[in-house]
Amino acid sequence: LPMKLAIVIPAYNEAATIGDVIRQIRAVELPGVEKEIIVVDDGSSDQTAEIARMENVVVMRHLINRGVGGALGTGIEAAVRSGADWIVTGDADGQHSADDIIKLVEPIQNGRADVVIGSRMMDLVGMPWTRRMANRLANRITSVLFGVRTTDSQSGLRAFSRPAAQQIEFTSNRYEALSEMTAEIHRHRLRLEEVPIRAIYTGYSLSKGQGFRTGLKTLFRLLLSRWLRQT
Repeated sequence: LPMKLAIVIPAYNEAATIGDVIRQIRAVELPGVEKEIIVVDDGSSDQTAEIARMENVVVMRHLINRGVGGALGTGIEAAVRSGADWIVTGDADGQHSADDIIKLVEPIQNGRADVVIGSRMMDLVGMPWTRRMANRLANRITSVLFGVRTTDSQSGLRAFSRPAAQQIEFTSNRYEALSEMTAEIHRHRLRLEEVPIRAIYTGYSLSKGQGFRTGLKTLFRLLLSRWLRQT
């Protein structure tokens, strides 16, 4: 039987890009691997779900917007239920190159890692300086709060083996879930590897990221999460 790879895409009001993202993922060649694309429409008010359905992929829908953490939890759980051997999570805004999926899966496929993070900070070409500073700050906070060092704690492009995905628990719904996921990797002593990826920055993808106010809210939720883990 072929190995099965599930690609989970959280999407909130991404009608402008979701169709292209799905087609690019579908075009990635992984010999001997069955691919399944799972789009989690996180309470969108546009045509995100309808466009995804037209591409004949699995579409799951939240009635309200729960945030990226909530969408990831829904999508990863669905991927595990579907029998996926490997699970990749990605963004719906076109920020990532679909070809990088091959680089993420390889360390798990070869038994070197349980979790792989695609790091934008290992290839800084084209990254705005504001994003570089914000990512470095987020990495530092994640290291201090959870004892995990990574070059890109906020990367949405990640890969998991099936056993690793089954062990990771989501307690947060929004962006802080990305740092919490890293803490879960540390808690379960999962083998982590990072591979360089190059983000594709456009006016659209930059508008979709964390702004200053969102970043402050994320920091507050991370501090709360760390306190709750200690109590």
